[in-house]
Amino acid sequence: MRFTESIRITCPRERVFAYTQDYGQRLVWDTFLREAVLMDGATEAGPGVKAWCVSWHGLGMETQYVSFQPPAVTAVKMTRGPRLFESFAGSWRFDEEAPGVTRVTFTYAFELRRPFGWLTPLLKWTLTREVRGRLRDLKRRLDAGVPGTA
Repeated sequence: MRFTESIRITCPRERVFAYTQDYGQRLVWDTFLREAVLMDGATEAGPGVKAWCVSWHGLGMETQYVSFQPPAVTAVKMTRGPRLFESFAGSWRFDEEAPGVTRVTFTYAFELRRPFGWLTPLLKWTLTREVRGRLRDLKRRLDAGVPGTA
């Protein structure tokens, strides 16, 4: 199952990209999460880096960066996560629509393990709603004039 959501933010894509990949700021804007840390001593996101994130629901997932191309795209895949997921991956794109205007697009794909497959439509609906909220929160935070992003 795959889904995509996007939003237009009046902020240069270099700044939007950098802000979203700063784990010191992640919980400031990403209200879907209650924990977000880089693992294995990593101090910044990048290819091969692993991260541990826990949703406000309490579900934790370890992901690994499989693509990291500032300021255009970043992508992760699940390496350990809730038992209901067979696989989970996501990419975030940052496209310049005009000078100082960025289209941020979050795309996620997941497959549930066999006994949980019947939950796919409900989980897609729930995750889509959560992703829309994340994007709105990111826009709101950047519109509020986060230091270094104006």
